[in-house]
Amino acid sequence: MKMQSGKMVINIYVQNPKFSASAICFPPWHLHLLRRFSLWSMKKDPDLEASLTRNRRWIVNNQIKNIILQCPDQVASVSFLQKKFKNLDLQGKALNWIKKYPCCFEIHLENDEYHCRLTKKMLCLVEEEESVKDMQETVFVERLAKVLMMVSNHRLSVSKLNELKRYLGLPDDYLIRIIPKHLDMFRVVNYSGRKSSMEIELTAWKPDLAVSTIERIAQKQGCKPSFPCSLPPSWVKSWERFREFDSYPYISPYVDPRGLEEGSRELEKRTIGLVHEFLSLTLWKKASIIKLGHFRREFCLPEKLNVLLLKHPGIFYVSNKYQIYTVLLREGYRGSELLVKDPLVVVKEKFGELMQEGLHEYNRRHHMLNLEKQRKKGMIAMKQGKKDPVNDEDGTEDDDLGGIFDPEERKRFYKVLFEDKAP
Repeated sequence: MKMQSGKMVINIYVQNPKFSASAICFPPWHLHLLRRFSLWSMKKDPDLEASLTRNRRWIVNNQIKNIILQCPDQVASVSFLQKKFKNLDLQGKALNWIKKYPCCFEIHLENDEYHCRLTKKMLCLVEEEESVKDMQETVFVERLAKVLMMVSNHRLSVSKLNELKRYLGLPDDYLIRIIPKHLDMFRVVNYSGRKSSMEIELTAWKPDLAVSTIERIAQKQGCKPSFPCSLPPSWVKSWERFREFDSYPYISPYVDPRGLEEGSRELEKRTIGLVHEFLSLTLWKKASIIKLGHFRREFCLPEKLNVLLLKHPGIFYVSNKYQIYTVLLREGYRGSELLVKDPLVVVKEKFGELMQEGLHEYNRRHHMLNLEKQRKKGMIAMKQGKKDPVNDEDGTEDDDLGGIFDPEERKRFYKVLFEDKAP
């Protein structure tokens, strides 16, 4: 860093095989961008990056499915869905989108207006999902209780809990389906009196639930609680930092953090343990760092949570894929696949497979229509060629059309065209 003409210039020396060591100069207003970028820097892991691939089509179709299920007789007009497209960040015609997934949605014309319903295959998956949710109710109760036990005052606003329900697998109607059945553990309170201030409060502390994943594994193995580290042996410095961090006593995320000194190693240990425990409770062992930041006060998280997570690459993987900053639990994955799949995840993956099946069918039909159009254009061109006079000025005749204009070749072309099978 030096001064040039009264201005501060930052020199960053880089070593490039194509060039000699050179300096890149940045004006001072770029300094905050460099700092910001460095906060999110982490060596890319191809497998974990692949696991973070967010299927936008799956998310949109899942939302369309939920909209249709909430409509009378589970039938929605396409014009109604068109109005919802803006909320789904989609452009274009809803009818064209729905037609791409014939295995998921059925379209029919009624009173000169198109309507949409779910296919039988789709309805079967909806029933299977609801059945899994019923069977998983005890698991949902435990997850909700453990999250509230990690909160400092053991209660969360309904609006904030709604941000977490997708991660935890809670049903949309958990306030009706779960809370009334377990009044011995939860209750709905509103201490401020405002309609938007409803909260879910934990009414009973369960010592058997106040055991983290790390502690449970340690109990089974008969050893002290310790974080797992998933780093290559070549990351020597990262391994040294991890061993130093792990040498300090483990602090449970269910311990009240108010007695821990800010900036201390104990508070850092508790924070890392809390994020680890929360990710262990999620379906996909990952969460948005931005959303976790919304719970800074409730979970007693540091202001710069991203900086803290990047200090522990052996425990967490931080990615900014699609410019959505996500933290992923390394031990939850083998390659790009979840090590243990929740039953609800298995059902949701079936929905994704059905969606892809419909998209392949749509693409196949579209491809066949394009071939038919090309065939018709070719036949028209052939007829026009017969009517056009032949130019013999160069002494040659253009009678060898080849391709599909040859009778035998055309027979083979039609055979391939109409016997083509879906991929």
